[in-house]
Amino acid sequence: MKALIQRVTRASVAVEGRTVGAIGQGLLALVGVEKGDEEAAADRLLHKLLHYRVFGDADDKVNLNLQQVDGGLLLVSQFTLAADTRKGLRPSFSSAAPPDEGHRLFHYLLARAEAAWPRVESGEFAANMEVSLVNDGPVTFLLES
Repeated sequence: MKALIQRVTRASVAVEGRTVGAIGQGLLALVGVEKGDEEAAADRLLHKLLHYRVFGDADDKVNLNLQQVDGGLLLVSQFTLAADTRKGLRPSFSSAAPPDEGHRLFHYLLARAEAAWPRVESGEFAANMEVSLVNDGPVTFLLES
């Protein structure tokens, strides 16, 4: 399981012109589920999302995590993160989890996140989404579990 995280001052996701999730300061996490991923991978990823230190402290050092800054977490499913781009000029999605499994694990992650943190929003699985964000820094990391 992978998440491309971006530290944001604000982010939102819309489906068919309707905002389905929005946060202020926090993390936008684009989440990809790969074949063989299980609940344990989602649990490890959630731990990283909540505890990864990407926010500045009083000395402007990257020392604080999402919980310490009381930030929002916007989870957006993105199967293209599981693409194999090593060969050729067209991505292969053979390493991505099948849609049913991706749906199950993304919603498992979402439910666990909502139980662990009060400021969690999400996009809609498998929808054509428009994601808007203001990347703060810019700060972007690829987390893998």
